[in-house]
Amino acid sequence: MRVAVALAAAGAALAAGCSASADAAGGGGGSASPSSTAPTRSEQPESSATPEAEPTEKKPETKPAEKPKAEASASKTPTEEPTPEGPEVLMAVGDESEQVRELQARLRAEGVFGQSPTAYYGPITADAVSAFQEDRGLPRTGETDVVTWERLLARTDEPTHDELYPPTSQAMEKPDPRCTEGRVLCVSKRSDSLRWMKDGEVLAAMDVRFGSQYTPTREGVFEVFLKSRHHVSTLYDTPMPYAMFFSGGQAVHYSADFAATGYAGASHGCVNVRDEAKIAKLFGEVRVGDKVVVYG
Repeated sequence: MRVAVALAAAGAALAAGCSASADAAGGGGGSASPSSTAPTRSEQPESSATPEAEPTEKKPETKPAEKPKAEASASKTPTEEPTPEGPEVLMAVGDESEQVRELQARLRAEGVFGQSPTAYYGPITADAVSAFQEDRGLPRTGETDVVTWERLLARTDEPTHDELYPPTSQAMEKPDPRCTEGRVLCVSKRSDSLRWMKDGEVLAAMDVRFGSQYTPTREGVFEVFLKSRHHVSTLYDTPMPYAMFFSGGQAVHYSADFAATGYAGASHGCVNVRDEAKIAKLFGEVRVGDKVVVYG
């Protein structure tokens, strides 16, 4: 019985020790337990029992010579020279502005940008800038810095309105006969184009892309049944700005991915537009109930 009691007491002591160690290691909020300390000696020194020496004749005190102040070390740690910065970057991937549109139009005039200006600086634009930089003997950064921009300005004329805002980058065929009456979004899979038409007159045109073979864009005659300026897809969790729905979840809308990568990608069935300025204006003109014709 005594042995069992002794073992239980030892086990309890070990458990308490582990707990304390765990608290200390984990930084717990428990306060440390006070520990007994050995009595300390008095801070005052013990009196000496040695008899005092006989007094001797005092010598006049002399003021100790002042030590010279320590001179500053001549060998200071050299400071690092700041790394010289390159020329100021004016435009880079992710930017979207009218200056980017002008950049793209000028690059197109140089033959290194093969699509219509979109005003969005994506990988295609960066590759075109790199090609121009290599041709002019500049560092290939893909970013439009001050030097690159000045070289491009010197080599190209100021873009015209049609060069900045071309109808489409594709040659458009004659519109489908179903597009010639009323207010119609006339969408052609043949020329990858969308034409906004009123009674047969083309008021605006823009590049578009469609769904892949797994998520094809439906063809036929539809109506715009919903407009949503800041729409976000609940199925794919992706932005669909300026969405104009015409068939179920399929809509005409702006696509930043299309603006950035061009025809290398595809939609999930929607009609993607890559020029935000154009579709923003179109969104303001189209009404719910307007006809949509999609044909191949």
